[in-house]
Amino acid sequence: MKKIIIYTDGSCLKNPGRGGYAAILFFNQHKKIIKGRVKKTTNNQMELMAVIESLRSIKEPCEIELYSDSQYVLNGLKTWMKSWKKNSWKNSKKEEVKNKDLWIELDKLREQHKMNYHWVKAHNGNKYNEEVDQLANDEAHKA
Repeated sequence: MKKIIIYTDGSCLKNPGRGGYAAILFFNQHKKIIKGRVKKTTNNQMELMAVIESLRSIKEPCEIELYSDSQYVLNGLKTWMKSWKKNSWKNSKKEEVKNKDLWIELDKLREQHKMNYHWVKAHNGNKYNEEVDQLANDEAHKA
């Protein structure tokens, strides 16, 4: 099984507002950048889109090492999603999960891979976290 390392980030100039997302994928010596922008969105939606679009770009099952500075994304993937699915996409307050459509899409995509999750402290000197942050920010400014 191929191993791919992914760094993701999302950016939103106002919340909600113009947003951007970016991901950097590493496979062997190859580096691929994925990025996009949305005119009206939220920061959490952009964080999710970064992961979704990176996984969409992978054409076969792989072992994924996902690095993100978003506790929202990582907690959702590691912990919350299991309960949400069991409770018909309702949270602990019995309300519909925010960004449900994105979470459902992410769930479908992640099931194809063996995924490991890693939290990276934002703006703390991690080379690739800083790079993906800049790319997402640039996209938000272009939206």
